[in-house]
Amino acid sequence: MAERSFAREVEDLKLGQGDVFVGEGILAITKALLQSGVSYVGGYQGSPISHLMDVLADAKDVMEDLGIHFETSASEAAAAAMLSASVMYPVRGAVTWKSTAGTNVASDALSNLSSGGVTGGALIIIGEDYGEGSSIMQERSHAFAMKSQIWLLTPRPDLPSIVEAVEKGFELSEASSTPVMLQVGIRSCHVHGHFNAKDNKRPDYTLREAMENPRRDLNRIVLPPASFLHEKDKLERRWPAAVEFVKQNRLNEFFGPDEGEVGIILQGGIYNGAMRALAQLGLADIYGNARVPIYVMNVAYPMIDDEVLAFAEGKKALLMVEEGAPEYIEQALHTLFRRRGIETALNGKDVLPLGGEYTTPVLVKGLSAFFEAHAPHLLGNRRPAPDPSAVLADDRVKALAQVVPPRPAGFCTGCPERPIFAAMKLVEKELGVHHVSADIGCHLFSILPPFNIGGTTMGYGLGPASASAFNVEADKRAISVMGDGGFWHNGLTSSVGNAVFNKQDGVTIIVDNFYSAATGGQDILSSRARNARRKTNNSIVNAVKGIGAEWVRQIDRTYDVAKMRDTLREALTTDAKGPKIIVASSECMLNKQRRVKPEFAKAVKSGQRMVKERFGVDEDICTGDHACIRLSGCPSLSVKHSADPLKDDPVAAIDNSCVGCGNCGEVSEAAVLCPSFYRADVIFNPTAMDRLLNRFRAAVIGWLQARRTRSRIAFGA
Repeated sequence: MAERSFAREVEDLKLGQGDVFVGEGILAITKALLQSGVSYVGGYQGSPISHLMDVLADAKDVMEDLGIHFETSASEAAAAAMLSASVMYPVRGAVTWKSTAGTNVASDALSNLSSGGVTGGALIIIGEDYGEGSSIMQERSHAFAMKSQIWLLTPRPDLPSIVEAVEKGFELSEASSTPVMLQVGIRSCHVHGHFNAKDNKRPDYTLREAMENPRRDLNRIVLPPASFLHEKDKLERRWPAAVEFVKQNRLNEFFGPDEGEVGIILQGGIYNGAMRALAQLGLADIYGNARVPIYVMNVAYPMIDDEVLAFAEGKKALLMVEEGAPEYIEQALHTLFRRRGIETALNGKDVLPLGGEYTTPVLVKGLSAFFEAHAPHLLGNRRPAPDPSAVLADDRVKALAQVVPPRPAGFCTGCPERPIFAAMKLVEKELGVHHVSADIGCHLFSILPPFNIGGTTMGYGLGPASASAFNVEADKRAISVMGDGGFWHNGLTSSVGNAVFNKQDGVTIIVDNFYSAATGGQDILSSRARNARRKTNNSIVNAVKGIGAEWVRQIDRTYDVAKMRDTLREALTTDAKGPKIIVASSECMLNKQRRVKPEFAKAVKSGQRMVKERFGVDEDICTGDHACIRLSGCPSLSVKHSADPLKDDPVAAIDNSCVGCGNCGEVSEAAVLCPSFYRADVIFNPTAMDRLLNRFRAAVIGWLQARRTRSRIAFGA
């Protein structure tokens, strides 16, 4: 189950010559792949290209009709290794993943791929962001492109440019025998627009033909002495071929007047934001007509020296706008200008931030500094810019910040991972604080309040591996946490296999929520759903036992906090040797609600009797201690003022976002807190018996309430 379905949009992928395709960036990328005669596609999901994988999965029937093979890869390394099909055979292949984390995982395969080179076009679509849409370390794929000589495209965020980049990317790859990266950000992935469609194209050379006519070329295999010749081929043939292709096909673009005293060079992906900033400075209109010369590098690597030098001619200053750190292109420009004796002043990250996302306000500030230094007269039409700091300094905003508590990222309402960490806090109270190695995934939210659990995170599926150094004699055991997505991605061998082989004595909790939940809810090997196209329901317990783990416990309902607590305590105190593995399983609540809500609504509409569980807090019993919130942190748990004048503290309350998971009551029972939680069943389409029971209960409750009222002591005025 993915985050959303693209079944309707996939129909537009069948559009042909003469039709106009309307949609968002990820759909345009998919359509461009089909128009390019691609033979196979793979990848691993992750923001901002998760939806691209979802589109490809939903479009599998369309691709199969064209003879295109698609599969969801087990990891980015598996996806990169797919591209080996294009090494010996003239078949076009494309893969996608989240970068830079994904590129790091795929680096071994990519290095070998780029060394030997390709025969067919090989395209790597990578998603990269530096702002709030990013959840990983802030690194640039540009470094990997330079290290391994993989050409890097960063098209302007509009659909025609993105489609052209895909189509020309394959041609560039084939013309230079080099794999090509196509970098898109969250704005490119989700920008909406239109372009003139072309007919989908069946592969000129199919995978079946390749299998039936195997080829072997020792010169393309990364093995001495060929591997030494690869570097010579890269520099003497492939690089010049790529530069010539880019120049002849005019992949980079020029905007604005032909001449000017100053100019701007920028990556294609920043174009929209830069034009918005120039418009605010009075240097461009809403249609993109600029008053200053602009050179757009839709090909960020390799840099086309001749184009840059021609653009710099006659200008006293240039501004290089590149997102992310460090300033690779700016450094290359300085080197080029020094070698060629160019006196043009070059600004970049001296007036723009060294790192981070280049939003429009950031660009306005940097561009203003550049023009004020080199061409202040151009800013005569500048509009007064709003000062964000003035808004934050407003007394009303300050007052709001005092009463509205911060809301850090956290688990969803009803998340089955929340009780796991509640149990860990209960055990921590008994046995003391332990070292906890965290991992990539939703469970990483445990490092934040209210749990404050976890010391390190080193990579997807590497939680237990990052605790391996603590396999020493001590009074405590190290604890590590890993999700089911990370387990199948890398953790089975790198973490569990490593722990078994080295006889580690630590405790590993594998959080099994049935999906790759953090990337959008895609199915994985251990998903409990029946998937017609993939083999699911593969047991994590069987897998870890199959590689030698002996102390293994399965908990099939994580909401049983008491059982979670007792199992974890046993793992930390048992005399058994070797790794202790707890597989804690419950369905991701977000995906569960996506699945059951439509089913529930349909059943209610059809007249079926349906029951929805809701939980609440009896404020007469609640003491206002709020330990339940400290051990849960569920967004549906809040506080409200009590109507009881003898209670100064606000009491706990559960709002309408509650999904009835029961975790708050379980936590209260396991922690021996208070009995103030109750469950109420909301019945839709009640039967005659339901109505009769309701009247009977109401009568009994009414009688008890009246008796209580009569027995109260009344004080006179």
